[in-house]
Amino acid sequence: MGDPADEGLKLIQSKPEGVLQSELWKELGVDSRKCSRIVKKLEESGLIVREEFKKDGIKTYLLRAKQMPVNPSDLMAGDELIPCIGCDLECIVEECHPLMDWMYQLAIVSHTED
Repeated sequence: MGDPADEGLKLIQSKPEGVLQSELWKELGVDSRKCSRIVKKLEESGLIVREEFKKDGIKTYLLRAKQMPVNPSDLMAGDELIPCIGCDLECIVEECHPLMDWMYQLAIVSHTED
């Protein structure tokens, strides 16, 4: 297992509805004290939001990942901007030819940079 803070952040990010702190420590396999330190570190880093929450009359906290701004380079494949930016078509991602072409371009650019 990697860094518990990284694992905690990944777990919180994977659940848009949030994760209860009282359940996070169990999922991470750490004690509640260590979990509190992890949560404090993530909150102070601005990566998560911690809100009071009552479950079965017991106070705990709901943890949610903060939305981070998109890195513009993630929208580029070489010189090509992701085609979805200006697209107003309703499509099925797996069947969108412009997006598939862009993804292939991204794979080629990533592969040649390695």
